[in-house]
Amino acid sequence: MIIKQAELQTVCGITSRLPENIHPEVAFAGKSNVGKSSLINGLLNRKSLARTSSQPGKTQTINFYEINQMFYLVDLPGYGYAKASEEIRAQWGQMVERYLHQSKQLRAVFLLVDIRHAPSANDKQMYQWILSQGYEPLIIATKLDKIKRSQVAKQLKLLKEELKLLPGTKLLPFSAQTKQGREEIWEVIEGMIGVMGDTEETSI
Repeated sequence: MIIKQAELQTVCGITSRLPENIHPEVAFAGKSNVGKSSLINGLLNRKSLARTSSQPGKTQTINFYEINQMFYLVDLPGYGYAKASEEIRAQWGQMVERYLHQSKQLRAVFLLVDIRHAPSANDKQMYQWILSQGYEPLIIATKLDKIKRSQVAKQLKLLKEELKLLPGTKLLPFSAQTKQGREEIWEVIEGMIGVMGDTEETSI
């Protein structure tokens, strides 16, 4: 995918009305320190379009990034942040549920998990919850550069078994540092939304 235009178009808080977009949407879910912002920046070849932070749980909104005026990447609030109050965590959950139920353009949901560790209880719960909402999430195993190449197959097998992935579920390793896995993820996204990559890229 060649990125000619990428911008944060809409930010939705707990009480915000969701946008009625006319272009396809692809959403990213994951715990608060799994690297969603780094993934989005890596996919878009931008350094800081999606705000990264050393403070987990900072994303408390649903952020819609318009790409090439053709589709949206949607960053969902991170889950599992221990310092957030139960009330706030419940509100985040309700916000995400409302989005999954109401969006008419959502084509795919990616669930991000850390390849270095076994999935947390929150990861497992989120996978099952997304399934219950009628979507079959694709899994992105982040922080690929943090483990040895010889460990990759073992860790992917662990994620697959622990999450109890449905047969045929795509499991895509990714490194925000090296961009390994970027093209594979774009290939899946393009297939999901029916948009083909372009041939010339413009930097922003």
